[in-house]
Amino acid sequence: MVSPNNNKQRSLQHGLTSRQVSMISIAGIIGAGLFIGSSNAIATAGPAILISYAMTGLLVLLVMRMLGEMAIANPNSGSFSTYASEAIGPWAGFTIGWLYWWFWVLIIPVEAIAGADILHAYFPDVPSWLFAFVIMVVLSATNLISVKNFGAFEYWFALVKVVAIIAFIVVCSLAVFGFWPLAEVSGIGHLWQNGGFMPNGFGTVLGGVLITIFSFFGAEIVTIAADETANPKDKIRRATNLVVYRIAIFYLASIFLVVSLVAWNDPSLKAVGSFQRVLEVLNVPGAKLLVDLVVLVAVTSCMNSGLYTASRMLYSLGARGQALSMTKRISGAGVPTVAVIVSTLAGFVGCFVNYVLPGKVFGFLLSTTGAIALLVYLVIAVSQLRMRARAEREGRALELKMWLFPWLTWLVIGTIVMVLGYMLLSDAYRYETLMTAGVTAFILLVSLTQKGGKALAQPA
Repeated sequence: MVSPNNNKQRSLQHGLTSRQVSMISIAGIIGAGLFIGSSNAIATAGPAILISYAMTGLLVLLVMRMLGEMAIANPNSGSFSTYASEAIGPWAGFTIGWLYWWFWVLIIPVEAIAGADILHAYFPDVPSWLFAFVIMVVLSATNLISVKNFGAFEYWFALVKVVAIIAFIVVCSLAVFGFWPLAEVSGIGHLWQNGGFMPNGFGTVLGGVLITIFSFFGAEIVTIAADETANPKDKIRRATNLVVYRIAIFYLASIFLVVSLVAWNDPSLKAVGSFQRVLEVLNVPGAKLLVDLVVLVAVTSCMNSGLYTASRMLYSLGARGQALSMTKRISGAGVPTVAVIVSTLAGFVGCFVNYVLPGKVFGFLLSTTGAIALLVYLVIAVSQLRMRARAEREGRALELKMWLFPWLTWLVIGTIVMVLGYMLLSDAYRYETLMTAGVTAFILLVSLTQKGGKALAQPA
């Protein structure tokens, strides 16, 4: 039996390999939103959705550069929550850390349910809820045993997604240049047909940014995972430098090919998803089965990452005294077992609520996550602004620096504030924005009423 003193000395172990962290950094921005959700974005803005993806990609690139600057200086499983505590105040780290945990424990059941629905369509005799239960149990067990299991699962999940996208790009490129033998499709005429490149005006391009930004959310996971690998600074630097290429290849290239080969107003686009519709147009055999398999991997990967990320954020909050002390307990294998179990149970509650009260309570809870991604990015930018200024005053050298500081940092802050303002004024996004604001205000109130609330109100 391990004594309490030995338990206190335990810490997260370097159980992730270099190749696993590399694939995790790639997988973080490849989810079901790219394979299916992109169809809604295309239907909103038409071919001009490419501008939306480019704008969102640039924003994420700058945010990741700022986060990389802080993470290399201080690799930590709490990532931006820890940096917010140091730069702004413990209340900020508390609030954004719990918001981030809340986001992922709601995404866990969403992904489990999505995966279960795919399996249920092929095996209708097995109830969907049972598939969801099995998926959650299996991935929870792998996360509980050791971080190596999480890394192994995520490595292969990521590899499947990467291979699928590369194959899609190759097939579509052959079609664009007229070398695809299964269909008489060529050229990029759909980019300006059916109302032009921007058929619904520039306002829909901004609306497209609000849709696409959540597809990119998850790129920051690498700064959390890097703390459980050897030489975390090298891994973070590499992942940060390669973000631009991943965005360009996986998003811009694939979406460009979609809007080139399929009309943006094709009614089947929203019905079956962008990738499946393109493969159908190209007469690829078994298009639905192929896309369903990839999407099943994508949602399972997202759930796996979500459980890992939520548990590490909860562990970090516990280690800083901002969550129950038991959440910082580490097993002999270096796993924050209590944090994993609590996050898993929260996911199970979400699944249960969804199946018992479909479309009601769970939909209400999910609406509270509508603007969390933007709030996380805003906190990262403000934290970097203050920590960089502090480092320069103290004469400390930084291994990785944000470009054109402080002008680009202020540009990111201004852009995010503008987008949040647009969401608040827009009929389509006002409800979700207000719901996120309500949850944020509640968590902030809790942070200020905790024991030592005065300390929470003071910068670190």
